[in-house]
Amino acid sequence: METHEIAEILNRPISRELLARDLTRLAYVATDGTPRSIPIAFTWNGTEIVLCTTKNAPKLPHLRANPMVALTIDTEVHPPKILLLRGRAALDVVDGIPDEYLQMNGSYAMTDEQRVEWEAEIRSLYDGMVRIVITPTWAKLIDFETTLPSAVEELVRQRAERQNA
Repeated sequence: METHEIAEILNRPISRELLARDLTRLAYVATDGTPRSIPIAFTWNGTEIVLCTTKNAPKLPHLRANPMVALTIDTEVHPPKILLLRGRAALDVVDGIPDEYLQMNGSYAMTDEQRVEWEAEIRSLYDGMVRIVITPTWAKLIDFETTLPSAVEELVRQRAERQNA
């Protein structure tokens, strides 16, 4: 998929709405060859998805061995809005707490006092983290109004062909 095609999809209003959500589902392949899919907080910086995790997270050896990942960001209403992404994970070990980690957790309702306590707890727990940075190499938006899953699009095309025959 070309970069401009990805950008066009990610700049659609529904995609921007989904990229502002709190959670994504990260799919990757474990070193034993089995798939994994986990919910994880994220932030979108305009060109990359950034996830943050502990330096001892079980997913890290798997991502080092095979950095190809898929992400799903969706809604829980009907019809759902779904943003599907694929890309390559780059791992960046950092000292302290990444700004992105504080941003992605900043959307939860906390009083100013609770926020100060939460940040102090986080800073006392972690001496560093790993930023997982994913640049999308493929994207698809499914809104069930203007876009459908590819298999359903194929059925719609086949039905139209039958009706026009």
